[in-house]
Amino acid sequence: MSTVAVYSLKGGVGKTTLTINLAWASAMRSARRTLLWDLDPQAASTFLLGGDAAGRHPAQSIFSKDVAAAKLIRGTAVERLDLLPADSSLRQLDHLFHALDKKKRLSKLLEDLGGDYDRILLDCPPGLTETSEQVMRAADLIVVPVVPSPLSQRAFDDVAAHLAQRGAKVPLLPVHAMVDRRRKLHADALARHPDWPVIPMASLIESVAVQRAPVGAFAPRSAGARAFNDSWQVIERYLAERVQRW
Repeated sequence: MSTVAVYSLKGGVGKTTLTINLAWASAMRSARRTLLWDLDPQAASTFLLGGDAAGRHPAQSIFSKDVAAAKLIRGTAVERLDLLPADSSLRQLDHLFHALDKKKRLSKLLEDLGGDYDRILLDCPPGLTETSEQVMRAADLIVVPVVPSPLSQRAFDDVAAHLAQRGAKVPLLPVHAMVDRRRKLHADALARHPDWPVIPMASLIESVAVQRAPVGAFAPRSAGARAFNDSWQVIERYLAERVQRW
């Protein structure tokens, strides 16, 4: 099992859209047993995958070990893709992590789920927090959506610097998100980093929130679907190379 965290210091960069579409590609294109774990209290991934009905136990109870994670997992309309939903209780997750003083609580929970899944994708809340520190310890790869703009690039650089400062060995994979190639600013950014995967700005991708489904589910032959699939293949290569190194 490998864990892929989709994370950004900055909000509004298409993080959740990227996460659910990568999860779809993992389940459908790579035929992986896939779990999307929504860690963001906004619960956008949960909503988009149809898991917004209230459950018996709050999402935070997993981390306090009041309830097993497996009891909260739900199936989705996508074959081989399950969801561990979020809710507003995760607003207190940073405080809980601080109180528990368990630096690898998320890592241990992921290990417990590892026998049931090939890939676990984490939809992470923005910011440098106790939760993000847990994610950085637990993930095998951190995917960072970067809009071609100075502020988004600065946010990515800050994450890279933070990881370097704390000596973390988890690799970062930046992905150009919400790209409009007609804009000079965007074209220049792509020219500086031609090896980064690219997700275009497209009305079809924006309609994910209306369809409440990944692009591949309702427009599998579109340019947007191909972009997400291509990005997932890059991630699979990263993970394969990691296994080979070990």
